[in-house]
Amino acid sequence: MGWIIFIIGAIAWRIGMYGMFKKAGIEPWKALVPFYTTWCIVKICKIKTIWFWLQLIPIVGQFTTIWITIIFIMHFGKVGFLDHTVAVFLPFIYLPYIGYSKQVRWGGSEVLKHYKKSVPREWADAAVFAIVAATIIRTFIFDAFVIPSESMEKTLLVNDFLFVNKLSYGPRIPMTPLSIPFVSNVMPFTTATPSYLKWIEVPYKRLPGLTVLKRNDVVVFNVPEGDTIIPEFGSKNLYYDILRENFNGDRQALADQYSIIVHPMDKTDFYIKRCTAVSGDSVQFKNGVLFVNGQPGYIPPESQIDYDVPTMGKFSTVEDLNDKTGINATLGQIQDSGYMVVNMTPAEKDIVEKFIGRKVNAALFPHDRSYFPYTPASASWSIDNYGPVYIPKKGDVVTLTPDNITLYTRLITTYEGNTLNVENGKYILNGKEATTYTIKYNYYWMNGDNRHNSQDSRVWGFVPETCIVGKASLIWFSWNGGPRWSRFFRSIK
Repeated sequence: MGWIIFIIGAIAWRIGMYGMFKKAGIEPWKALVPFYTTWCIVKICKIKTIWFWLQLIPIVGQFTTIWITIIFIMHFGKVGFLDHTVAVFLPFIYLPYIGYSKQVRWGGSEVLKHYKKSVPREWADAAVFAIVAATIIRTFIFDAFVIPSESMEKTLLVNDFLFVNKLSYGPRIPMTPLSIPFVSNVMPFTTATPSYLKWIEVPYKRLPGLTVLKRNDVVVFNVPEGDTIIPEFGSKNLYYDILRENFNGDRQALADQYSIIVHPMDKTDFYIKRCTAVSGDSVQFKNGVLFVNGQPGYIPPESQIDYDVPTMGKFSTVEDLNDKTGINATLGQIQDSGYMVVNMTPAEKDIVEKFIGRKVNAALFPHDRSYFPYTPASASWSIDNYGPVYIPKKGDVVTLTPDNITLYTRLITTYEGNTLNVENGKYILNGKEATTYTIKYNYYWMNGDNRHNSQDSRVWGFVPETCIVGKASLIWFSWNGGPRWSRFFRSIK
Protein backbone atom coordinates (compact mmCIF):
# COMPACT_ATOMS: atom_id res chain seq x y z
CA MET A 1 0.00 0.00 0.00
CA GLY A 2 2.79 2.42 0.95
CA TRP A 3 4.62 2.07 -2.35
CA ILE A 4 1.33 2.59 -4.26
CA ILE A 5 0.87 5.94 -2.46
CA PHE A 6 4.48 6.80 -3.28
CA ILE A 7 4.00 6.02 -6.99
CA ILE A 8 0.76 8.05 -7.16
CA GLY A 9 2.60 10.97 -5.55
CA ALA A 10 5.51 10.57 -8.00
CA ILE A 11 3.12 10.64 -10.97
CA ALA A 12 1.46 13.80 -9.66
CA TRP A 13 4.94 15.32 -9.20
CA ARG A 14 5.71 14.58 -12.87
CA ILE A 15 2.40 16.07 -13.99
CA GLY A 16 3.20 19.26 -12.08
CA MET A 17 6.70 19.40 -13.55
CA TYR A 18 5.25 18.93 -17.03
CA GLY A 19 3.22 22.12 -16.67
CA MET A 20 6.09 23.99 -15.03
CA PHE A 21 8.50 23.01 -17.82
CA LYS A 22 6.03 24.26 -20.39
CA LYS A 23 5.76 27.63 -18.63
CA ALA A 24 9.57 27.84 -18.32
CA GLY A 25 10.03 27.27 -22.05
CA ILE A 26 11.48 23.77 -21.66
CA GLU A 27 10.13 20.98 -23.82
CA PRO A 28 7.57 19.48 -21.40
CA TRP A 29 8.30 15.84 -22.27
CA LYS A 30 11.64 16.26 -20.55
CA ALA A 31 9.79 16.51 -17.24
CA LEU A 32 8.77 12.86 -17.64
CA VAL A 33 12.31 11.45 -17.83
CA PRO A 34 13.81 10.46 -14.45
CA PHE A 35 16.96 12.43 -13.52
CA TYR A 36 16.81 14.34 -16.83
CA THR A 37 14.12 16.45 -15.17
CA THR A 38 16.48 17.84 -12.55
CA TRP A 39 19.26 18.13 -15.14
CA CYS A 40 17.05 20.55 -17.08
CA ILE A 41 16.23 22.47 -13.89
CA VAL A 42 19.92 22.76 -13.04
CA LYS A 43 20.60 24.19 -16.49
CA ILE A 44 17.76 26.72 -16.67
CA CYS A 45 18.31 27.91 -13.09
CA LYS A 46 22.07 28.16 -13.71
CA ILE A 47 22.95 25.85 -10.81
CA LYS A 48 26.36 24.20 -10.86
CA THR A 49 26.10 20.73 -12.41
CA ILE A 50 27.83 19.14 -9.40
CA TRP A 51 24.49 19.46 -7.61
CA PHE A 52 22.86 17.21 -10.19
CA TRP A 53 25.42 14.44 -9.61
CA LEU A 54 25.08 14.72 -5.84
CA GLN A 55 21.52 13.39 -6.23
CA LEU A 56 22.95 9.93 -6.90
CA ILE A 57 24.47 9.73 -3.41
CA PRO A 58 22.16 7.98 -0.91
CA ILE A 59 20.70 10.30 1.76
CA VAL A 60 22.61 13.35 0.46
CA GLY A 61 20.67 12.94 -2.78
CA GLN A 62 17.34 13.47 -1.01
CA PHE A 63 18.46 16.83 0.33
CA THR A 64 19.89 17.83 -3.05
CA THR A 65 16.71 17.00 -4.98
CA ILE A 66 14.60 18.96 -2.49
CA TRP A 67 16.94 21.92 -2.74
CA ILE A 68 16.90 21.88 -6.57
CA THR A 69 13.08 21.75 -6.51
CA ILE A 70 12.89 24.72 -4.14
CA ILE A 71 15.25 26.75 -6.34
CA PHE A 72 13.03 25.95 -9.34
CA ILE A 73 9.82 27.16 -7.69
CA MET A 74 11.64 30.31 -6.55
CA HIS A 75 12.03 31.19 -10.24
CA PHE A 76 8.24 31.23 -10.42
CA GLY A 77 8.25 33.92 -7.72
CA LYS A 78 7.45 31.48 -4.91
CA VAL A 79 10.02 32.43 -2.28
CA GLY A 80 8.05 32.34 0.95
CA PHE A 81 8.43 29.84 3.78
CA LEU A 82 4.88 28.57 3.29
CA ASP A 83 5.52 28.02 -0.43
CA HIS A 84 8.60 25.96 0.33
CA THR A 85 6.84 23.98 3.04
CA VAL A 86 3.90 23.02 0.83
CA ALA A 87 6.23 22.24 -2.10
CA VAL A 88 8.19 19.79 0.05
CA PHE A 89 5.42 18.06 1.96
CA LEU A 90 2.58 18.27 -0.61
CA PRO A 91 4.42 18.36 -3.97
CA PHE A 92 1.76 16.22 -5.66
CA ILE A 93 -0.69 19.10 -5.04
CA TYR A 94 1.50 22.21 -5.09
CA LEU A 95 3.59 21.50 -8.20
CA PRO A 96 0.50 20.87 -10.40
CA TYR A 97 -0.89 24.14 -9.01
CA ILE A 98 2.23 26.03 -10.11
CA GLY A 99 2.27 24.23 -13.43
CA TYR A 100 -1.35 24.88 -14.42
CA SER A 101 -2.52 27.92 -12.47
CA LYS A 102 -3.02 30.98 -14.67
CA GLN A 103 -1.98 33.19 -11.75
CA VAL A 104 1.54 31.72 -11.58
CA ARG A 105 4.06 32.56 -14.28
CA TRP A 106 7.69 31.80 -14.98
CA GLY A 107 9.88 34.73 -13.99
CA GLY A 108 13.36 33.31 -14.33
CA SER A 109 16.30 34.81 -12.48
CA GLU A 110 14.86 38.31 -12.98
CA VAL A 111 12.01 37.63 -10.59
CA LEU A 112 14.43 37.19 -7.68
CA LYS A 113 15.80 40.72 -8.15
CA HIS A 114 12.51 42.21 -6.95
CA TYR A 115 12.97 40.87 -3.42
CA LYS A 116 15.00 42.45 -0.62
CA LYS A 117 17.10 39.39 0.07
CA SER A 118 20.02 38.83 -2.24
CA VAL A 119 19.99 35.80 -4.52
CA PRO A 120 22.80 34.09 -2.53
CA ARG A 121 20.79 34.69 0.66
CA GLU A 122 17.68 33.20 -0.93
CA TRP A 123 19.64 30.17 -2.03
CA ALA A 124 21.19 29.76 1.44
CA ASP A 125 17.75 29.97 3.05
CA ALA A 126 16.47 27.37 0.60
CA ALA A 127 19.38 25.09 1.49
CA VAL A 128 18.70 25.37 5.23
CA PHE A 129 15.02 24.70 4.68
CA ALA A 130 15.81 21.72 2.48
CA ILE A 131 18.06 20.21 5.16
CA VAL A 132 15.32 20.51 7.77
CA ALA A 133 12.67 19.20 5.37
CA ALA A 134 14.82 16.28 4.24
CA THR A 135 15.53 15.36 7.86
CA ILE A 136 11.81 15.32 8.65
CA ILE A 137 11.09 13.25 5.53
CA ARG A 138 13.86 10.75 6.35
CA THR A 139 12.66 10.45 9.93
CA PHE A 140 8.93 10.09 9.40
CA ILE A 141 8.11 9.29 5.75
CA PHE A 142 10.77 7.44 3.77
CA ASP A 143 14.51 6.96 3.66
CA ALA A 144 17.11 5.75 1.18
CA PHE A 145 19.10 2.57 1.69
CA VAL A 146 21.74 0.83 -0.40
CA ILE A 147 22.26 -2.94 -0.39
CA PRO A 148 25.77 -3.60 0.98
CA SER A 149 25.98 -7.40 0.90
CA GLU A 150 24.77 -10.51 -0.91
CA SER A 151 22.51 -11.84 1.87
CA MET A 152 19.28 -10.98 -0.03
CA GLU A 153 20.36 -12.02 -3.53
CA LYS A 154 18.89 -12.32 -6.01
CA THR A 155 15.79 -10.61 -4.67
CA LEU A 156 18.02 -7.62 -3.99
CA LEU A 157 21.48 -7.10 -5.46
CA VAL A 158 24.53 -5.35 -4.09
CA ASN A 159 24.26 -1.63 -4.99
CA ASP A 160 20.51 -1.62 -5.39
CA PHE A 161 19.31 1.73 -4.03
CA LEU A 162 15.99 1.44 -2.18
CA PHE A 163 13.25 3.60 -0.80
CA VAL A 164 12.28 2.43 2.68
CA ASN A 165 8.70 3.31 3.56
CA LYS A 166 8.46 4.36 7.21
CA LEU A 167 4.73 4.98 7.02
CA SER A 168 4.02 1.27 6.46
CA TYR A 169 4.54 0.20 10.08
CA GLY A 170 4.41 3.70 11.53
CA PRO A 171 7.37 6.10 11.84
CA ARG A 172 9.48 5.62 14.94
CA ILE A 173 10.06 8.69 17.12
CA PRO A 174 13.83 9.27 17.31
CA MET A 175 15.14 7.77 20.54
CA THR A 176 18.49 9.56 20.23
CA PRO A 177 17.36 12.89 18.70
CA LEU A 178 20.61 14.87 19.07
CA SER A 179 22.43 13.71 15.95
CA ILE A 180 23.91 15.17 12.79
CA PRO A 181 21.53 15.06 9.79
CA PHE A 182 22.35 12.73 6.87
CA VAL A 183 25.05 10.94 8.87
CA SER A 184 24.82 7.38 10.19
CA ASN A 185 26.07 6.40 13.63
CA VAL A 186 29.67 7.58 13.14
CA MET A 187 31.16 10.72 11.68
CA PRO A 188 32.30 10.64 8.03
CA PHE A 189 35.86 9.39 7.45
CA THR A 190 35.98 7.88 10.95
CA THR A 191 35.18 4.44 12.37
CA ALA A 192 34.55 5.29 16.02
CA THR A 193 33.54 8.96 16.44
CA PRO A 194 29.80 9.04 17.23
CA SER A 195 27.60 11.34 15.14
CA TYR A 196 25.12 11.76 18.00
CA LEU A 197 24.92 12.83 21.64
CA LYS A 198 23.35 10.76 24.43
CA TRP A 199 22.32 13.84 26.44
CA ILE A 200 18.67 13.17 25.56
CA GLU A 201 17.29 9.65 25.19
CA VAL A 202 13.59 9.25 24.43
CA PRO A 203 11.62 6.07 25.28
CA TYR A 204 10.47 3.97 22.33
CA LYS A 205 7.31 5.26 20.64
CA ARG A 206 5.92 4.58 17.18
CA LEU A 207 3.21 6.54 15.40
CA PRO A 208 0.30 4.63 13.81
CA GLY A 209 1.19 2.93 10.52
CA LEU A 210 -0.64 2.05 7.32
CA THR A 211 -0.35 -1.67 8.01
CA VAL A 212 1.27 -4.20 10.33
CA LEU A 213 4.48 -6.11 9.73
CA LYS A 214 3.53 -9.38 8.05
CA ARG A 215 5.33 -12.60 7.22
CA ASN A 216 7.47 -12.34 4.08
CA ASP A 217 7.74 -8.53 4.13
CA VAL A 218 11.23 -7.27 3.24
CA VAL A 219 12.23 -5.12 6.20
CA VAL A 220 14.99 -2.66 7.12
CA PHE A 221 15.89 -2.68 10.82
CA ASN A 222 18.63 -1.80 13.28
CA VAL A 223 20.62 -4.97 13.81
CA PRO A 224 19.82 -6.04 17.40
CA GLU A 225 23.31 -7.20 18.29
CA GLY A 226 24.85 -4.09 16.73
CA ASP A 227 24.69 -2.04 19.93
CA THR A 228 28.27 -3.05 20.69
CA ILE A 229 30.72 -3.21 17.79
CA ILE A 230 34.40 -3.48 16.99
CA PRO A 231 34.95 -0.42 14.73
CA GLU A 232 37.36 -2.13 12.36
CA PHE A 233 34.77 -4.83 11.64
CA GLY A 234 31.50 -2.88 12.00
CA SER A 235 28.34 -4.91 11.44
CA LYS A 236 30.01 -7.35 9.02
CA ASN A 237 31.51 -9.25 11.97
CA LEU A 238 29.42 -8.51 15.03
CA TYR A 239 31.01 -8.04 18.45
CA TYR A 240 28.87 -10.66 20.17
CA ASP A 241 29.55 -13.20 17.45
CA ILE A 242 33.31 -12.69 17.76
CA LEU A 243 32.98 -12.80 21.56
CA ARG A 244 31.25 -16.19 21.41
CA GLU A 245 33.25 -17.80 18.63
CA ASN A 246 36.76 -16.49 19.25
CA PHE A 247 36.93 -15.50 22.93
CA ASN A 248 34.58 -18.01 24.58
CA GLY A 249 32.59 -15.15 26.13
CA ASP A 250 35.63 -13.48 27.74
CA ARG A 251 34.83 -9.76 27.31
CA GLN A 252 38.05 -8.57 28.92
CA ALA A 253 40.21 -10.66 26.59
CA LEU A 254 38.36 -9.22 23.60
CA ALA A 255 38.67 -5.66 24.96
CA ASP A 256 42.40 -6.16 25.44
CA GLN A 257 42.76 -6.92 21.73
CA TYR A 258 40.19 -4.62 20.08
CA SER A 259 38.71 -1.18 20.62
CA ILE A 260 34.96 -1.20 21.25
CA ILE A 261 32.15 1.30 20.73
CA VAL A 262 28.63 1.08 22.17
CA HIS A 263 25.67 2.57 20.26
CA PRO A 264 22.10 3.26 21.39
CA MET A 265 19.76 0.68 19.87
CA ASP A 266 18.33 3.14 17.31
CA LYS A 267 21.85 4.05 16.16
CA THR A 268 23.05 0.54 15.32
CA ASP A 269 23.81 -0.30 11.70
CA PHE A 270 20.98 -1.20 9.34
CA TYR A 271 20.26 -4.68 8.06
CA ILE A 272 17.72 -5.72 5.44
CA LYS A 273 16.13 -9.18 5.55
CA ARG A 274 12.85 -10.94 4.92
CA CYS A 275 10.55 -11.38 7.93
CA THR A 276 9.94 -15.12 7.82
CA ALA A 277 8.05 -15.35 11.13
CA VAL A 278 6.12 -12.90 13.29
CA SER A 279 5.22 -12.74 16.97
CA GLY A 280 3.58 -15.95 18.15
CA ASP A 281 5.04 -18.11 15.36
CA SER A 282 7.41 -21.04 15.69
CA VAL A 283 10.23 -21.33 13.17
CA GLN A 284 12.38 -24.30 12.21
CA PHE A 285 14.74 -25.43 9.43
CA LYS A 286 14.72 -29.10 8.41
CA ASN A 287 17.31 -30.20 5.86
CA GLY A 288 17.51 -26.64 4.56
CA VAL A 289 13.73 -26.14 4.27
CA LEU A 290 12.08 -23.39 6.34
CA PHE A 291 9.01 -24.36 8.35
CA VAL A 292 6.73 -21.84 10.06
CA ASN A 293 4.22 -23.24 12.52
CA GLY A 294 4.94 -26.69 11.13
CA GLN A 295 4.19 -25.73 7.51
CA PRO A 296 6.74 -25.15 4.70
CA GLY A 297 7.60 -21.46 4.54
CA TYR A 298 7.41 -19.11 1.56
CA ILE A 299 10.15 -19.52 -1.05
CA PRO A 300 10.87 -16.17 -2.74
CA PRO A 301 11.19 -16.78 -6.51
CA GLU A 302 14.55 -14.98 -6.69
CA SER A 303 15.97 -16.43 -3.48
CA GLN A 304 19.18 -18.48 -3.55
CA ILE A 305 20.59 -21.44 -1.71
CA ASP A 306 23.57 -23.71 -2.33
CA TYR A 307 22.94 -26.91 -4.29
CA ASP A 308 25.08 -30.01 -4.79
CA VAL A 309 25.18 -30.26 -8.60
CA PRO A 310 26.68 -33.42 -10.17
CA THR A 311 28.98 -32.32 -12.99
CA MET A 312 28.15 -35.41 -15.10
CA GLY A 313 31.08 -34.54 -17.35
CA LYS A 314 29.02 -31.70 -18.83
CA PHE A 315 30.76 -28.72 -17.22
CA SER A 316 33.94 -28.05 -15.29
CA THR A 317 33.46 -24.60 -13.74
CA VAL A 318 30.51 -22.48 -12.69
CA GLU A 319 31.32 -20.12 -15.57
CA ASP A 320 31.13 -23.07 -17.95
CA LEU A 321 27.77 -24.05 -16.44
CA ASN A 322 26.48 -20.48 -16.83
CA ASP A 323 27.58 -20.31 -20.48
CA LYS A 324 25.91 -23.60 -21.36
CA THR A 325 22.64 -23.02 -19.54
CA GLY A 326 22.22 -19.23 -19.64
CA ILE A 327 21.90 -18.94 -15.87
CA ASN A 328 23.85 -16.60 -13.60
CA ALA A 329 24.93 -18.84 -10.73
CA THR A 330 27.85 -18.30 -8.34
CA LEU A 331 30.30 -20.28 -6.20
CA GLY A 332 31.52 -23.36 -8.09
CA GLN A 333 33.48 -25.36 -5.52
CA ILE A 334 34.29 -28.80 -6.96
CA GLN A 335 33.99 -31.66 -4.49
CA ASP A 336 35.94 -34.93 -4.67
CA SER A 337 32.74 -36.86 -5.34
CA GLY A 338 32.18 -35.14 -8.70
CA TYR A 339 29.76 -32.57 -7.37
CA MET A 340 29.96 -28.81 -7.50
CA VAL A 341 28.40 -26.51 -4.88
CA VAL A 342 26.41 -23.93 -6.87
CA ASN A 343 24.47 -20.99 -5.42
CA MET A 344 21.32 -20.40 -7.52
CA THR A 345 17.60 -19.65 -7.57
CA PRO A 346 14.81 -22.27 -7.77
CA ALA A 347 14.25 -21.41 -11.46
CA GLU A 348 17.97 -21.79 -12.21
CA LYS A 349 17.94 -25.14 -10.41
CA ASP A 350 15.16 -26.36 -12.73
CA ILE A 351 17.21 -25.31 -15.79
CA VAL A 352 20.30 -27.12 -14.50
CA GLU A 353 18.29 -30.28 -13.78
CA LYS A 354 17.09 -30.35 -17.39
CA PHE A 355 20.64 -29.73 -18.63
CA ILE A 356 22.26 -32.59 -16.69
CA GLY A 357 19.20 -34.87 -16.75
CA ARG A 358 19.30 -35.45 -13.05
CA LYS A 359 17.70 -34.12 -9.86
CA VAL A 360 19.66 -31.53 -7.88
CA ASN A 361 19.49 -31.49 -4.08
CA ALA A 362 20.19 -28.68 -1.64
CA ALA A 363 23.67 -28.72 -0.14
CA LEU A 364 23.40 -29.49 3.56
CA PHE A 365 26.04 -28.03 5.84
CA PRO A 366 27.11 -29.78 9.05
CA HIS A 367 27.23 -28.17 12.46
CA ASP A 368 30.10 -25.68 12.25
CA ARG A 369 29.43 -23.07 14.92
CA SER A 370 27.05 -22.10 17.73
CA TYR A 371 23.61 -20.72 16.96
CA PHE A 372 21.03 -18.71 18.85
CA PRO A 373 19.98 -19.13 21.65
CA TYR A 374 23.36 -20.72 22.59
CA THR A 375 21.86 -23.28 24.96
CA PRO A 376 22.72 -26.97 25.36
CA ALA A 377 19.63 -27.73 23.24
CA SER A 378 20.96 -25.62 20.34
CA ALA A 379 24.54 -26.89 20.57
CA SER A 380 24.04 -29.39 17.73
CA TRP A 381 21.98 -27.15 15.43
CA SER A 382 23.27 -26.10 12.01
CA ILE A 383 22.28 -23.55 9.40
CA ASP A 384 20.15 -26.22 7.67
CA ASN A 385 18.78 -28.06 10.69
CA TYR A 386 17.77 -25.45 13.22
CA GLY A 387 15.10 -25.04 15.87
CA PRO A 388 12.28 -25.01 16.59
CA VAL A 389 12.25 -21.55 18.18
CA TYR A 390 9.13 -19.71 19.37
CA ILE A 391 8.92 -15.97 18.56
CA PRO A 392 7.67 -14.03 21.62
CA LYS A 393 4.72 -11.67 21.37
CA LYS A 394 3.61 -8.78 23.53
CA GLY A 395 1.77 -10.03 26.62
CA ASP A 396 3.31 -13.49 26.68
CA VAL A 397 4.07 -14.64 30.22
CA VAL A 398 7.17 -16.84 30.38
CA THR A 399 8.30 -18.86 33.36
CA LEU A 400 11.99 -18.26 34.08
CA THR A 401 13.91 -21.53 34.24
CA PRO A 402 17.53 -22.63 33.83
CA ASP A 403 16.57 -24.10 30.44
CA ASN A 404 15.23 -20.84 28.94
CA ILE A 405 17.08 -18.10 30.81
CA THR A 406 19.70 -17.84 28.04
CA LEU A 407 16.92 -17.48 25.48
CA TYR A 408 15.31 -14.55 27.30
CA THR A 409 18.12 -12.75 29.14
CA ARG A 410 19.05 -10.32 26.35
CA LEU A 411 15.38 -9.73 25.56
CA ILE A 412 14.59 -8.86 29.18
CA THR A 413 17.66 -6.71 29.84
CA THR A 414 18.86 -5.08 26.61
CA TYR A 415 15.69 -4.89 24.51
CA GLU A 416 13.19 -4.21 27.30
CA GLY A 417 15.40 -2.31 29.74
CA ASN A 418 15.25 -4.39 32.92
CA THR A 419 17.87 -5.71 35.31
CA LEU A 420 18.09 -9.46 35.78
CA ASN A 421 20.43 -11.34 38.10
CA VAL A 422 20.68 -14.89 39.41
CA GLU A 423 21.30 -15.19 43.17
CA ASN A 424 21.33 -18.59 44.89
CA GLY A 425 19.37 -20.10 42.04
CA LYS A 426 16.71 -17.37 42.21
CA TYR A 427 15.94 -14.76 39.54
CA ILE A 428 16.09 -11.14 40.71
CA LEU A 429 14.16 -8.91 38.28
CA ASN A 430 14.53 -5.15 38.87
CA GLY A 431 15.62 -5.87 42.45
CA LYS A 432 12.80 -8.27 43.28
CA GLU A 433 12.58 -12.03 43.17
CA ALA A 434 10.57 -13.25 40.17
CA THR A 435 9.57 -16.56 38.65
CA THR A 436 7.85 -15.18 35.52
CA TYR A 437 8.26 -12.32 33.08
CA THR A 438 5.65 -10.61 30.86
CA ILE A 439 6.91 -9.74 27.37
CA LYS A 440 6.66 -6.01 26.65
CA TYR A 441 7.16 -5.85 22.87
CA ASN A 442 6.43 -7.89 19.76
CA TYR A 443 9.37 -9.74 18.18
CA TYR A 444 10.15 -10.92 14.66
CA TRP A 445 12.36 -13.47 12.89
CA MET A 446 14.48 -12.33 9.95
CA ASN A 447 16.27 -14.44 7.33
CA GLY A 448 18.16 -13.49 4.19
CA ASP A 449 16.85 -14.78 0.85
CA ASN A 450 20.37 -16.07 0.14
CA ARG A 451 19.84 -18.58 2.93
CA HIS A 452 23.29 -20.19 2.98
CA ASN A 453 25.08 -16.83 2.85
CA SER A 454 23.20 -14.74 5.37
CA GLN A 455 23.97 -13.65 8.92
CA ASP A 456 20.44 -13.50 10.30
CA SER A 457 18.18 -14.48 13.22
CA ARG A 458 19.76 -17.91 13.34
CA VAL A 459 22.87 -16.12 14.62
CA TRP A 460 21.53 -13.16 16.65
CA GLY A 461 17.96 -14.15 17.41
CA PHE A 462 14.82 -12.07 17.79
CA VAL A 463 14.33 -8.59 16.31
CA PRO A 464 12.28 -6.40 18.69
CA GLU A 465 9.71 -4.00 17.27
CA THR A 466 11.87 -1.17 18.66
CA CYS A 467 14.46 -1.95 15.97
CA ILE A 468 12.08 -1.93 12.99
CA VAL A 469 12.78 1.00 10.63
CA GLY A 470 10.42 0.40 7.71
CA LYS A 471 9.37 -1.68 4.75
CA ALA A 472 11.65 -1.89 1.72
CA SER A 473 9.27 -0.81 -1.04
CA LEU A 474 10.99 0.30 -4.24
CA ILE A 475 14.33 0.01 -6.06
CA TRP A 476 14.86 3.48 -7.52
CA PHE A 477 18.42 3.02 -8.82
CA SER A 478 20.87 0.17 -9.33
CA TRP A 479 24.54 0.15 -10.29
CA ASN A 480 27.12 -2.49 -11.18
CA GLY A 481 29.87 -0.84 -13.22
CA GLY A 482 27.01 1.01 -14.92
CA PRO A 483 23.25 1.45 -14.50
CA ARG A 484 21.21 -1.76 -14.26
CA TRP A 485 18.26 -0.25 -16.10
CA SER A 486 16.00 -3.29 -15.74
CA ARG A 487 15.99 -2.82 -11.96
CA PHE A 488 14.99 0.85 -11.95
CA PHE A 489 11.67 1.53 -10.18
CA ARG A 490 10.99 -2.13 -9.38
CA SER A 491 8.73 -2.89 -6.46
CA ILE A 492 10.16 -5.26 -3.86
CA LYS A 493 8.29 -8.48 -3.20
